[in-house]
Amino acid sequence: MNGVVGHPAFDDTDRQFMTESLNLALRGALTCRPNPAVGCVIARGGRVLGRGWHERAGGPHAEVAALADADGDTRGATAYVTLEPCAHHGRTPPCADALLAAGIARVVVAHEDPFPAVDGRGLERLRDHGVQVDVGLMREQAAEQNRSYFLALKRGRPWIRLKSGISMDGRTAMSSGASKWITNELSRSDVQHWRARSCAILTGVDTVLADDPALLVRDVAPGSFIPPTRIVLDSKGRMPATARLGDGVAPTIVYQGRQLPDDPSLAAERVHAPVHQQRIDLAWVAHDMGQRGFREVQVEAGPRLAGAWLSSGLVDEVLLYIAPCVLGSESRPLFDVPGPASLAAAARFNVVDVARFGQDVRLRMLPKRA
Repeated sequence: MNGVVGHPAFDDTDRQFMTESLNLALRGALTCRPNPAVGCVIARGGRVLGRGWHERAGGPHAEVAALADADGDTRGATAYVTLEPCAHHGRTPPCADALLAAGIARVVVAHEDPFPAVDGRGLERLRDHGVQVDVGLMREQAAEQNRSYFLALKRGRPWIRLKSGISMDGRTAMSSGASKWITNELSRSDVQHWRARSCAILTGVDTVLADDPALLVRDVAPGSFIPPTRIVLDSKGRMPATARLGDGVAPTIVYQGRQLPDDPSLAAERVHAPVHQQRIDLAWVAHDMGQRGFREVQVEAGPRLAGAWLSSGLVDEVLLYIAPCVLGSESRPLFDVPGPASLAAAARFNVVDVARFGQDVRLRMLPKRA
């Protein structure tokens, strides 16, 4: 279904209130998954009556929270909402019905909701009851906020982000494997915020054996995010029961390439995954993560696994922290991948954001799709 009708004209007041709605949506971005982040402002005569955002899955949606915040007469008001109001009964009643009951006269929506139970039905229900519905204001910003939600609905897998810290000559560790620390403390603190927004953090068993990481979120206030699941890819069943990732502190999944007897000392769910050419099938893992409701996954792995993800075509984003140091040609590369047949065949990326953290530089890049 398509909720777009005509080409509505938006004024500065509309943009002001939609900007505020988008900012409100960010308040729930770390706590509402697997649901999308949504914000809502209810206004009349240029004055805000109520504000709301979707805080947690199963809790009130943004529109209902804004109506509750208004706590009064909202008849004839306009609701500015970043995602199409739902018209179905899920864990909460339909938001479209709540807006109708509140006497809302106009609803401005940034982006339609492609979720099959919604998909234009919320817009249609509002219009059928005489509400003016205008769609498309700040659509790109709304799409960026919920990019992982839209991707999961479209492709059945999470948004996959590859994170790494490198020297200026593109090395991730010394030849011995030592890598603490290439990047500075400011960069490592920034990584924690990207971890906090992730549903899962994924690594390989080689990294577990070499570094014994905990893959927990630090420097972010407890309760302000949902702790991500920790994931290990282990094609040969080498995951040690003594690893910190098996300590039960956070949910952990180990994708194994072969069936092994249960080890009660390893506090992790073990999943048998198919193996191709001695490597776990990454497309299968991505699909399984999608089935589990994971919307955004951060990969923190060594050159072999990082290279495998890059070659798979499943990487949606690369987060690269570059430190002003040189480790030399004997050190480990960022990606262990075969060289392209020509420069024209090289994998290329668009740099969408550059940030400084002390002397380090962070690049956020999206792959150029053919």
